[in-house]
Amino acid sequence: MRIRLDISYDGSHFRGWARQPHQRTVQGTIEGAISRVLGGDPRLVVAGRTDAGVHASGQVAHLDLDDGQAARLASSRRRTEDDDVVAALAHRIRGVLGAYADAAVTRTSIAPDGFDARFSAVWRRYEYRVADDSVPYDPLERHRTTVVRGELDVAAMDAAAGALRGLHDFAAYCKPREEATTIRTLLEFGWVREASGVLVATVRADAFCHSMVRALVGGCVAVGQGRLGVDDLVRIRDELARVPEVKVLAARGLTLTEVGYPADDLLAHRASQTRARRDLDAD
Repeated sequence: MRIRLDISYDGSHFRGWARQPHQRTVQGTIEGAISRVLGGDPRLVVAGRTDAGVHASGQVAHLDLDDGQAARLASSRRRTEDDDVVAALAHRIRGVLGAYADAAVTRTSIAPDGFDARFSAVWRRYEYRVADDSVPYDPLERHRTTVVRGELDVAAMDAAAGALRGLHDFAAYCKPREEATTIRTLLEFGWVREASGVLVATVRADAFCHSMVRALVGGCVAVGQGRLGVDDLVRIRDELARVPEVKVLAARGLTLTEVGYPADDLLAHRASQTRARRDLDAD
């Protein structure tokens, strides 16, 4: 049995998603809770591995139950008023994690045939939040908003972001990883200023290479501060070389908000295509 898990977390006190020895990670924390509920040694496969400090409101993972775990799940029907024991699993995991946990499984469901949380995904969407000098400091926002100096020109930032969209090699905006491609399709990238004054970037792509979102945002902030021109980000992208003017901004402002999947009958085909094309590295 394969189960889909929808997950959210405040990444402030995690060393990223991926399990690491002697480190507190999102994967390790949730797998530990699942083990307490179902036993065994659960291993989650995630749509996008987030870095230390990055948050998620729309993360997706899948879990394959072994025979013992499936039997233990089925036996819980006698102990719950919910006839759907798979849907009730999310509540049981949350009970282990605690009422005020910084990670939560918000929904559990039986995965459709062919579903792979990582390889079936067709896009990932992130949000990045920035407060400039025009915004009064809000301590309640300190874990999810990055503070920058100066008053930013959001129109210039939005224009620069729009110019980067499309299928390109984003090596200039990625931390290099051996044998990992930096060719990505940037489907959506734009900026708005909320009523609160906070600037919010929405970034959506088929996949992201390491630190890509935070570097793209850093380039736009340089444009908003007047240190780079609107056309400079395209020039930097096309030169395929990282430059000191483009800073990788702090993880705290970044949240994975949604993962997109094709129709159920296309899930297996999408997963096969993705595996054949590249090994995905999430921001």
